[in-house]
Amino acid sequence: MSLESYMNQIGQQARVSSRLLAKASTQQKNMALFAMADALGDARPRLIEANSKDMEEGRAKGLDAALLDRLLLNDARIDNMIEGLKQVASLPDPIGEVSGMVYLPSGIQRGQMRVPLGVVGIIYESRPNVTIDAASLCLKSGNATILRGGSEAFHSNQAIAEAVCKGLEVAGLPADAVQVLNTTDREAVGKIITMPEYVDVIVPRGGKGLIERISKDARVPVIKHLDGNCHVYIDDEADFDKAFKIVINAKTRRYGVCNAMESMLVHKSVADDILPKLVAAFEEKGVELVGCELSQSISSSIGVATEEDWYTEYHAPKLSIKIVVDMDEAITHINKYGSHHTDAIVSQNYSKTRAFMTEVDSSSVMVNASTSFADGFEYGFGAEIGISTDKIHARGPVGLLGLTSQKYIVLGDGHTRDN
Repeated sequence: MSLESYMNQIGQQARVSSRLLAKASTQQKNMALFAMADALGDARPRLIEANSKDMEEGRAKGLDAALLDRLLLNDARIDNMIEGLKQVASLPDPIGEVSGMVYLPSGIQRGQMRVPLGVVGIIYESRPNVTIDAASLCLKSGNATILRGGSEAFHSNQAIAEAVCKGLEVAGLPADAVQVLNTTDREAVGKIITMPEYVDVIVPRGGKGLIERISKDARVPVIKHLDGNCHVYIDDEADFDKAFKIVINAKTRRYGVCNAMESMLVHKSVADDILPKLVAAFEEKGVELVGCELSQSISSSIGVATEEDWYTEYHAPKLSIKIVVDMDEAITHINKYGSHHTDAIVSQNYSKTRAFMTEVDSSSVMVNASTSFADGFEYGFGAEIGISTDKIHARGPVGLLGLTSQKYIVLGDGHTRDN
């Protein structure tokens, strides 16, 4: 079968399945999710074996440490996938929810009903856990999904797909409700993003190059974020112990994730006290530091930051540091150089934290907490299908509600319009 025929078949199957899923009961969908969790647990040796092949091939291809970390499946990550499925099953089902019902002067009632988007196409790199996250959220929100993982995770994704299919079968739902493409042909990506007759929305997860290409070429609406250039601002009224723990965690918990801190801003009046201790801690963890002239005058360990550094998502043990005169300068810096993903303030001053939350134009804004919390699982969504820095429809970690829309419903009793 040609790629063109294969992709059309996938699209047709997804469209048919989306109609069936839209009317599936909450009980059916939850049954499928719990069955998927059981199937993943039973398939643990198979998953680790398949992932070992991907890891071996990845090393042979010279994938860097950050990509290999994203690719890895171990017992703990499989446990997280299983727990994510159970969390999604425990969440309220948004489909069919009616809101805003009001009587109008004509006598009719008008309201809105929450409905699935239809067919969601997801294109992603490296992380095999995205396969299960996407499958679970799309299923619970009544959407069929077409998944195209990166070639580096091909074996892992196929093994996960087998467990997903078993879960769907147990619940009596169509196996084509979740389809993981069985080809690594890059042309499949070009096809999936230009099939508006079959696909209702595209969610790309991966590097900036992939997302820019998809956003440019897609004929289907895209939910996306290009960069995760996250900031933490340490205010002059910060609790230093809290600030120390937050920034170390935000940067060093994992380097290759989109919610890692890439720039640290420090109020000028406290920089002499706190910065040397932070520099020593970052150096101990092998983090390369670059910064503004003032930060360099405080520590000789800090190199020169270029204009490009302020815009850069490193995905690596590297951090840019800027000393600011006040919170307003910090906010201006974040809104200019940031990617509108996740930014945080450490301060004990309520008025300042409220102003920071209001004025920073990002999809997640945090007070006295690590940027690492910008994650669907941590937000209580069970999982996430991605993080959106767009301002239309969905913003921030995209969970169940982000995968739904609303339609107007009108209730009458023989009402007709006279004018």
